[in-house]
Amino acid sequence: MKEKFIQFMQGRYGGADKLNTHLMYLLFILAVVEIFTGSKPIMVISLLLMIYIYFRIFSKNIYKRYAENQKYVQLIAPITKKVNFFKRKRQDKTHKYYKCPTCKQVVRVPKGRGKIEISCPKCHTKFVKRT
Repeated sequence: MKEKFIQFMQGRYGGADKLNTHLMYLLFILAVVEIFTGSKPIMVISLLLMIYIYFRIFSKNIYKRYAENQKYVQLIAPITKKVNFFKRKRQDKTHKYYKCPTCKQVVRVPKGRGKIEISCPKCHTKFVKRT
């Protein structure tokens, strides 16, 4: 049975990409909301979303599915970049982050140095902050 499934999936997209993953999360959230509210429109949207996910998984047009995923990744890149920055900022216990008042460039400085003069690497503006 396993061999037959592997043979069936050969030449198909498979769908283990960021777009399908996020669509699955959305489907799960919609399903939970639908369970508690009993809303028919949400159920129809969930069903259509499930059909689209399976369409992407079983599609033989690998190039098109890959292009869809790349467009999605580019679309969410600014959000991903901000989320990653805030994660890194929260985990960094040895530095503080400040924005340059002129160009808004983020500058990382060490903690525990008292009041220091910070020079922006981009526009060379100097400003004083407490670390």
